[in-house]
Amino acid sequence: MSGIVESAGSGTVRRLPGAVEGSGQPAGDPGPGPTVRRALLDAALEVFTERGYTDAGLGEIAARSGVAVGSLFQHYGGKRGLYLALWEEFREEQERRTEATLTAERGRGVDDPIALFEAGARAYLEGAWDNRRLGGLLAEDDGPPGFDTLRRQWDRAWVRRNARLLRVDERRRAGRVRVSVLTTVIGGAARELADCGDETEAREIVDEVCGILVHLSTPPR
Repeated sequence: MSGIVESAGSGTVRRLPGAVEGSGQPAGDPGPGPTVRRALLDAALEVFTERGYTDAGLGEIAARSGVAVGSLFQHYGGKRGLYLALWEEFREEQERRTEATLTAERGRGVDDPIALFEAGARAYLEGAWDNRRLGGLLAEDDGPPGFDTLRRQWDRAWVRRNARLLRVDERRRAGRVRVSVLTTVIGGAARELADCGDETEAREIVDEVCGILVHLSTPPR
């Protein structure tokens, strides 16, 4: 999962067939109530985390959620819909967190692109720690068919937006490579945070990575 620095809400990310934006639900479905949706997603996260996407069973997810299998299918269409809904939830929360941070920094008069990049990266990494269970699941190479393509497309969108945030000339290959490396560093750190069980160590990782990002963000003279 790549690092998020600025909202990619305006970017075009194709969705897998059968899912609608923000819910992972089958198209045309009005959506479950919040309590049912939360129960289904929480149970899906538990089972996906314990067994992996491939080996997860809808019967177990339904049993843990207390929702009938038929209702699960009605709302999400199966495992893929549940997984995509979890991904949407993670994406949207990370976007909200980083965009709020950038808005606050700009409101304080911060205009330096490297300072904004570091602030956004820190917000993303802190979100990765807070949501480490879900982030760790999504970083695994065990998702629904087509998910890797969707994730790569989203990653490329983040690289482009990070380039604009850093005011890098995307026409120059060296600049594009530098931003791609920075985004990859954030993504790698987020995966490490997903495996970290100690908050003090997690904060150390965030501080260390942000220092590295500031160093790497500085253009060569």
